[in-house]
Amino acid sequence: MADTPLRVVIADDQRVVRHGLVTILGAMDGVQVVGAAEDGAAAVALATEHDADVVLMDLRMPGTDGVEATRELRASRPGTAVVVLTTYTDDESILAALQAGAAGFLTKNASPDDIRRALEAAVAGQSVLDAAATARLVLAAGRLGAEGAPGAEGARGAAGARGAAGAPGALPDGLTEREGEVLALIAQGLSNAEIASQLFVSRSTVKTHINQIFAKTGSRDRAQAILYAHRIGLGPS
Repeated sequence: MADTPLRVVIADDQRVVRHGLVTILGAMDGVQVVGAAEDGAAAVALATEHDADVVLMDLRMPGTDGVEATRELRASRPGTAVVVLTTYTDDESILAALQAGAAGFLTKNASPDDIRRALEAAVAGQSVLDAAATARLVLAAGRLGAEGAPGAEGARGAAGARGAAGAPGALPDGLTEREGEVLALIAQGLSNAEIASQLFVSRSTVKTHINQIFAKTGSRDRAQAILYAHRIGLGPS
């Protein structure tokens, strides 16, 4: 953590949860809870008032919900990251939150260490999805790829790309064969460590490949890369 505390706004409509999170985060070194909101509109206002670095956002709240609040924050305060913390892991909730611009997605059984890592990663421009959210996203992306006709990118890439187990052909957007392999494993929900083990390379090498994949595909984070992989036919078959 930097010398300046991480300024966090907590948004949850349940008072006991909200107060519990204030207590948990307030006990963390390098974290300053600058506001607690009971709905999305208040979260946006507090984030603006206190120049928050990150908002820990519930999804289902009365009035302005977490998805709309995330969308508003990303439009008006792109420097403020959003990490979703919710009990809901259905496909619709996960996709809606990520498409609105959430940088992380955790369920409420996350540990304090999980929350801290997600907050720090979000502020660093990285994405953190817990295991349940990653699994649901992989399944949802697979269904989207099967049900919907690919867009321009998908049409361009599907002709030259095969499933995760096969060797990719001519990949779109300048992706190399190795980057295609890494992307296919990301689409299976594997972590960096698991990818490194499967490809017999170091974690730092995997991170380098992932950074190149993000840059070439225009993916902001791992979630977008998973969706991209399914659009071009690199998802699990």
